[in-house]
Amino acid sequence: MDFIYNIPTKILFGCGRLNSLHKEKMPGSRALIVTTGGRSVVDNGYLARLEEELKAAGCTFVLYNKITANPDKSEVTDGAAFARAEKCDFIVGLGGGSPIDAAKAIAVAAANGGDYWDYIQKGTGGKKEIKNKPLPVIAVPTTAGTGTEADPWTVISNAETGEKLSLGTDDTYPVLAVVDPELMVTVPQKYTAYQGFDALFHSLEGYLANVANPVSDLFALKAISLVAENLPAAVFDGKDITARENMALASTLSGMVESTSACISEHALEHVLSGEHKNLPHGAGLIMISVAYFKKILQKHCADERLIAMAKAMGRKNAKIPEDFIAALQELQRQCHVDNLKMSDYGIKKERLAEFAAMAKNQNAASFSRDPCDLTLKDCVEIYEKSYR
Repeated sequence: MDFIYNIPTKILFGCGRLNSLHKEKMPGSRALIVTTGGRSVVDNGYLARLEEELKAAGCTFVLYNKITANPDKSEVTDGAAFARAEKCDFIVGLGGGSPIDAAKAIAVAAANGGDYWDYIQKGTGGKKEIKNKPLPVIAVPTTAGTGTEADPWTVISNAETGEKLSLGTDDTYPVLAVVDPELMVTVPQKYTAYQGFDALFHSLEGYLANVANPVSDLFALKAISLVAENLPAAVFDGKDITARENMALASTLSGMVESTSACISEHALEHVLSGEHKNLPHGAGLIMISVAYFKKILQKHCADERLIAMAKAMGRKNAKIPEDFIAALQELQRQCHVDNLKMSDYGIKKERLAEFAAMAKNQNAASFSRDPCDLTLKDCVEIYEKSYR
């Protein structure tokens, strides 16, 4: 019963909500729109709709569309320089977790100058103080998974060092988020699955974390049940708007879990994989290690009651033993056809697994400190080895 609740983001949720953005008070007069170089936001009309809303709100804008999957700190630093040159006073992130995370990071660097990595507090980060308040951010997600629209976290990679590290402060929460499920119906099947499992793991980890509390538990259990009930339908019928709505809600709730609890070491173990292998989607990496990871938690009997509660939230109402959760997780992966993902398909070498385990422990010690039990270096290597195909 000891927690802090602080989610200052105003959230506009619902089908067609993007159409009402112009009615909101904008946090500035000139926006930098941050998105990827892909075609989806253009071909599906999402970028044009956003631009019309900004015009209707009386704002000017410029476009920075150079963000890639698992965005690199060089993209953020360049985007921040562009924002300063164009005299932008707020940032709009449009797309999935990558452009919205990048928007938050650009907001930090644009207001403070220099290389973005200067402000990272872990690993090889410069550990500089963020002296100037980051530019305000509006988040417009077009995927359901990261929950970044409702949390302060931005996760950015460093190609020079192979690191993938997070940063977040009270000032990196989006000031406004528009969660419009209509923008999500065009996401391809496999990415719908990867993103949906990302939301699930945010919530599962937040529920197991040793900083979980009654408020985060409410968000987590609801998000877990929404994913279990709706992800297969969203994967196999992307036009199922009810499933898309429920997955959008699950994603936003998972961000609230991250804001009130925390991710644990499953995310740390994945980040070193996609940090080193940019072609690996974050959600896919989490899926690959998840069964072995949660089995390791189970073997330590540090969270049996919580594992049973998670099994019940996933639809196994008569769950009595923690193994019921593992069965529910495996069944959901089978239903979504993501139970046969292979690390080797993404160029991950088995002989490097011990190295990756050490990197995870060194780079993300904070995540391990929130685990419900101690995971040793040996435990981490075993998780990778049992997951490897």
